Amino acid sequence: MSRLSTRPGKRMRTRAGTRTRPPLALALPALLAVAFLLLPLIGILVRTQWGELGTHLTSPGVVEALKLSLYVSLWALALSLLLGVPLAWLLARVEFKGKALVRSLVLLPMVLPPTVGGVALLLGFGRRGLLGPWLEGTFGITLPFHTSGAVVAATFVAMPFLVISLEGALGGLRQSYEETAASLGASPVRVFFTVTLPMVAPGLVAGAALTWARALGEFGATITFAGNLPGTTQTLPLQVYLLLQDKPEAATSVSLLLLAIAMGVLVALRGRWTGTPVAREAAVAPPGPEDPAAPDFGPATTAATGTSGAPLPYDGGDWPLHAVVTGFNELALDAAPGTTIAVVGENGAGKTTLLRALLGLTPRAHAELRLGDTDVTALPPHKRQVAWVPQDGALFPHLTAVANTAYGLRARGVPRAEARREARAWLDRLGVLHLADRRPAQLSGGQAQRVALARALAARPRLLLLDEPLAALDQTTRARVRHTLRTHLAGFGGVCLIVTHDPVEAVSLADRVLVLADGRALQDAPPAEVTRHPRSPWVARMLGRNAWPGTASADGLALATGGRLVAAEALPEGTRALAIIAPEAVSVHRERPGGSPRNVWPGTVREITSVGSRLRVLIASDEAPDLVAEITPEAAAELGVADGVAVWTSVKATEVTLVSL
Repeated sequence: MSRLSTRPGKRMRTRAGTRTRPPLALALPALLAVAFLLLPLIGILVRTQWGELGTHLTSPGVVEALKLSLYVSLWALALSLLLGVPLAWLLARVEFKGKALVRSLVLLPMVLPPTVGGVALLLGFGRRGLLGPWLEGTFGITLPFHTSGAVVAATFVAMPFLVISLEGALGGLRQSYEETAASLGASPVRVFFTVTLPMVAPGLVAGAALTWARALGEFGATITFAGNLPGTTQTLPLQVYLLLQDKPEAATSVSLLLLAIAMGVLVALRGRWTGTPVAREAAVAPPGPEDPAAPDFGPATTAATGTSGAPLPYDGGDWPLHAVVTGFNELALDAAPGTTIAVVGENGAGKTTLLRALLGLTPRAHAELRLGDTDVTALPPHKRQVAWVPQDGALFPHLTAVANTAYGLRARGVPRAEARREARAWLDRLGVLHLADRRPAQLSGGQAQRVALARALAARPRLLLLDEPLAALDQTTRARVRHTLRTHLAGFGGVCLIVTHDPVEAVSLADRVLVLADGRALQDAPPAEVTRHPRSPWVARMLGRNAWPGTASADGLALATGGRLVAAEALPEGTRALAIIAPEAVSVHRERPGGSPRNVWPGTVREITSVGSRLRVLIASDEAPDLVAEITPEAAAELGVADGVAVWTSVKATEVTLVSL
């Protein structure tokens, strides 16, 4: 134990030592770079006449230039926010031709010499420029040699800092948050102001601060385009330029002021100008997987219903589903109101693509969708009344659990008090009402998933889409939430599609199981039928059965991998079929068995896993596909079953079920 506990510590110290002792060939140039950047700043500090600092900074010319600089920089910031925020969103969220060119135009003022920028502004907005005569003749606006010209010049050079910072923040924001908000009924503008902007606030604040600081220090473009007129365009950097000619000591003092402002902005940002959101410490430490203080999931009484266990109201009416999906997915779906469909299939089968097509959120597939008598095909996602719970839940991190749950109701115009009351009722139903005032960062994975379920159910959808909604829950909580979900789905007037890899969820929650393979419907049948006759090897294995594909022969199945399997039932010869063998029907022996088994193979134990009170043994053979047998621990001990042990397996012909494909 002691060695296991000390070795990681040594590794950590070694890594720490590596970080603090870089190679001299790298450390020396790095130190020279720091000195190169630091020496001019030290020069300002050394040359500043500290005794005269107050006099220099309070002189009338400096005060007037400072006021003008603040005026110009704040207006430049306002213009940058007005124009730069939509531009950053466009670059981060929309694909269009010429996007690289637009991004280059954004970056151009950062690499362009400021005086060249001023000349370009003159040729664009000056009296003889492209737009200047029209501005002057139509609106009487003259930008050059006017305060407004200084604002334009500062905006031209400073706005790129805002756009770059905010675009980086938007690029790092998962779109599932915005897509989920749209599925809850929020319009694009509402999503932008209630979800997107709050979540990228660190990047926006950082970009705004850098933009303001850059506008405050602008010199070259301003003097070229707007001139150097005292009280009109003479900002603080231009004042420094004039003071250098007559009063260099005063110029040093004013330079120190600008330096202090710039350093203050950078220190306040603490490296956030890249736009990366800064993680906030939770006010309460995140609880464990199951909060011991959580109430029981027993029957709950809510203010919204006044009854125990009764479903809360939906949008009213019945909403049968008819959908024809084309593109990557090629299938048709028809379901009566109240139907729950489990969508299963291996990775890449098109399960999530199907949900996103029904939402109208993917170009990979298109769904002609009718809910009840309403054709919603042409409607945007926020008007379809299709609620979605993605795999990660996508709870909005800046909102509490109750605010998250009430979001869809508020987006559809429900008054705040009523929306919060109904939201609290749904949280109570899912057993997380005691977490109503916590934010997602303070919730465990299972708690967050229950809140996401409550939010979708509270939105009064006509179609409910759940992408592995219970995957983050432990087994005990999953069973309880499954029961709660089944209760509410029983009173749901629409259709629910649940993507799942859990056979228990598929069987216990769904009225039908839709099996997808390569975007096509391989099977669409009641759970009992899929359980008895799965038409997909993956589904059979998901249900815990052995599944061997092959071609029907006179006495059973010619296996696709070679060899034969004898079955009691017969299919027409040449039929593509799947042989289903239950693990408990496989017998394991240490010697070749005699007697009645028609199917006997030698093999080697490759893996042993525990399933409840029994063991599952994976046996590989050169004469047959891999086979899973289920035996008791006592039988395993008696046989001496262990990894690598040679065994024999047998299956009676009557235990083989053939399913035509």
